[in-house]
Amino acid sequence: MMGKSKELSKDLRNLIVAKHTEGIGYRRISKLLKVPVSTIGAIIRKWKEHGITINLPRPGAPHKISDRGVRTIIRRVLQQPRTTRGELQKDLESAGTVVSKKTISNALNRHGLQARTPRKTPFLKKKHVEARLEFATQHLDKPMTFWEKILWSDETKIELFGCHKTQHVWRKNGTAHHPQNTIPTVKFGGGSIMAWGCFSACGSGRFHIIEGIMTGEKHGDLLDQNLLSSARLLKMKRGWIFQQDNDPKHTAKVTLNWLKKKKIKLLKWPSQSPDLNPMEDPGSQ
Repeated sequence: MMGKSKELSKDLRNLIVAKHTEGIGYRRISKLLKVPVSTIGAIIRKWKEHGITINLPRPGAPHKISDRGVRTIIRRVLQQPRTTRGELQKDLESAGTVVSKKTISNALNRHGLQARTPRKTPFLKKKHVEARLEFATQHLDKPMTFWEKILWSDETKIELFGCHKTQHVWRKNGTAHHPQNTIPTVKFGGGSIMAWGCFSACGSGRFHIIEGIMTGEKHGDLLDQNLLSSARLLKMKRGWIFQQDNDPKHTAKVTLNWLKKKKIKLLKWPSQSPDLNPMEDPGSQ
């Protein structure tokens, strides 16, 4: 098997072009300079097309996975987003391509596919999906004045010490234990409190700390102490609408009776839809 031929020097390439411009044929130049005719032709064609005799720079190292192989793994991850790089490795290996997991990541990254931690969402049954769609359809064309009449509410858990969210810091090697790069913790947790809050297009309403376990009776008392006063504070217009989710304490008989007695209109809310409530965003800050 022949090895890779040695690249011709720049001077020899220029001499080949010079002989060609003198009218000497390819075969004659090949004999004079002891260079294969095919090489003579390639150098002269490059000179005619680009005006140079040196090799053009390559666009980069050739990809280890063929275009067909890349299309195959892209098609699989689009159909099955939880496919692992190890599984893709086996797919490519069965087709005769052996590459590292890093190479697979690079190939997918070049096509805009990144590995990310999946977002957690409520488990939705078919009836939940249908209820959400119905809610969206009914309210799609509601004017801004409708949404301005709604008083949104929810409960939230507040950690008294530390944070349970995943966080990242930008730091240099060797600075992992610098105070600014650490998150203080306490043994056995720092405790937490539950709070209720509400807001409308006009601003924030009352903020209430919940003591002990929330029950239907406690929730009724909470609304009695905070809901109407919040509506007055926010200067809610006549016919305002109260939003709360379908938590059992919200739909308890005592709570619904209180709302009915006070003639407070409720926004019909689809089950398993906490992410539809704009209260979720300020509540997570």
